[in-house]
Amino acid sequence: MRPKIDQFMSTPLLSQILDHNREFVERKDYEPFLTDRFPEKKLAVLTCMDTRLIELLPRAMGLRNGDAKIIKNAGAIVSHPFGSVMRSIMLAVYELNAREVAVVGHSGCGMAGLSCAQVLQKAHDRGVSRESLEILRRAGIDMESWLRGFERVEDGIRQSVDMIRHHPLMPKDVAVSGLLICSETGRLDVIVDS
Repeated sequence: MRPKIDQFMSTPLLSQILDHNREFVERKDYEPFLTDRFPEKKLAVLTCMDTRLIELLPRAMGLRNGDAKIIKNAGAIVSHPFGSVMRSIMLAVYELNAREVAVVGHSGCGMAGLSCAQVLQKAHDRGVSRESLEILRRAGIDMESWLRGFERVEDGIRQSVDMIRHHPLMPKDVAVSGLLICSETGRLDVIVDS
């Protein structure tokens, strides 16, 4: 049974999405996408959340629904060895039988040269008080590290590959590679060979 939706709480975009979804399910448009939870190609991909990659990356890599576990975040960065990205990769390996991991960065990534100061200024402009930011700093939150990007996309790819490969829980028989995809053409270049 589908829960009731409070129309007054929905945004116009959310309402459009839900209307489309009802039609999608009624027409059974989901049927071509039916698969199980195990990646057919035994591959886990860590890539950026950039909108240009939503359809381009799977097509450029020859991936179809069910072929790979695709993990997305800002910059395809593994920023913490025991954070949610690394946990997702570990679960893909141990619980879903992935035998290979590909870190795929992209040209024109917004994480290149990311400015912590600019992000925090935008947060302040949107209503986050300077007091809240100061409380975080006094609590030991290193905002500069947390909001750090990379100088060059290739550096981010190498750093993520290195963290995955050398993680104490990563089995040595899992191949880890680093690729750079062109956001316009989909061309893939190897940055770190597995």
